[in-house]
Amino acid sequence: MDKKKWVKHIPLFILEIVVLAAAACVLYITLRATDSEKGAEKVKVNQENIVVNPQVKEMVEENTETGTKNQYTGIFNVAFFGVDARDGSLGKGNRSDTIMICSINMDTHEVRLVSIYRDTYLNLGNDKFGKCNKAYALGGPEQAISMINTNTDLYVTDYITVGFEGLMEAVDALGGVEMEITEVEISHLNNYQSTMAEEMEIEYTPVEEAGRQLLNGLQATAYCRIRYGGGDDFKRTQRQRDLLVAMIEKSKTASIGTLTEALNAVFPNIRTSLDLKDIIPVLGMVGDYKVTVSDGFPFSDMRNGGTIGTNGSCVVPVSLEENVARLHEMLYGQKDYAPSKDVKEFSRIIEADTEGYLIY
Repeated sequence: MDKKKWVKHIPLFILEIVVLAAAACVLYITLRATDSEKGAEKVKVNQENIVVNPQVKEMVEENTETGTKNQYTGIFNVAFFGVDARDGSLGKGNRSDTIMICSINMDTHEVRLVSIYRDTYLNLGNDKFGKCNKAYALGGPEQAISMINTNTDLYVTDYITVGFEGLMEAVDALGGVEMEITEVEISHLNNYQSTMAEEMEIEYTPVEEAGRQLLNGLQATAYCRIRYGGGDDFKRTQRQRDLLVAMIEKSKTASIGTLTEALNAVFPNIRTSLDLKDIIPVLGMVGDYKVTVSDGFPFSDMRNGGTIGTNGSCVVPVSLEENVARLHEMLYGQKDYAPSKDVKEFSRIIEADTEGYLIY
C-alpha cells in the first residue's frame, strides 16, 4: 500500500483551543457582570467510569495525599474533542475527528498541545483495539478520556467537546483573520469551500488571488482542511497552527462587543465537564498564555502505517512504550520516564496485531 494512501487519513487538527481562546476574555468579563452559566452544556463525568492505569493512579493519589511537589505540580491537563455532528449532537455516537491533549502550566502559562491521530491503532479504553476515534462513538467522552489515559499513562478527568460549526462561527464573529495564501492553495481551498457550502446549504465567496488576505469563517475552515499541494497532512497541521496563532492574536485586540459575539456563537457548540468557576482562573490570564509545544502522537519518527485487518488504514505507533516516554518528556520535562506495565503490555499487543501489515 502506498504511503500517501494512509497518510491522508491522519485527522484534521480542528482548532477547539482557538475557539475557546477567541471567547476567553469576554467570558471572564461576562461572568463577572452577569453570573450567568448559560451557553456551554456542562455534563458531569462519572469518575468511576474513567480508566486510569493503576500505577499512575497510585502515584497521583499518593502525591495528592502527601502534598508532594514534583514535575506534575501545577500542570492541568484537559482533553479536547472535535466531532463532525451536523445535527448538534456532541455525545456518544459521534466519532471524534479531533482528539487533543491540552496541557497547561498554571505557573508559567505555557500551553502544550498534542493531537492523537484519530486513525491510530490503540487500546480503546476497554482492552479492545482499533482506531482510537471509535472510543468516543462507543462510549462518549468518558470512554474517549479512558482511551487517552490507557495509552499515555496520563491522568485526565476533564474534557471539552466542540461541534463542527464552532470554528467557522468564531472566525466570522472576530471579523475574519488574515492569512497568507499561496497560488497552489487557492484551488484546493475553493474546492473545500464548495463542498462544505453545498452540504450546509449556504453561499461561499471564492478566494481569487494569492497573498495575505482576510479570510471569513468558511474560507478559514476550508484552508485548514487542505491536504494537497505538497506536505499532505503534515503541511495541513502547519496551516492549522498558523490559523490558531492568528485567531489568538486577534482575540487579544478585539473589542468587548466582538468577543461577546464570538462567545455567543461558540458556546452552543460546546459540551464540557468543567464548571465555569474552573475555567475563570485560566481565562483571566489568557493574554499571558503562549503555545510552546504543538505536535502529534505517535511522533513522526516513531510511527508507521498500514491496513490492519478489518480496521482499514491505520497509523501505528512503532513502539507505544517509547512514544509514551517521549510524551512525558514533552509535557513534563521528565527524561527518565518509565512507562507503566499496562502501557508495556499494550505496546506488545499493538506490535503483535500489526506485524506483517506495516508499510515499511
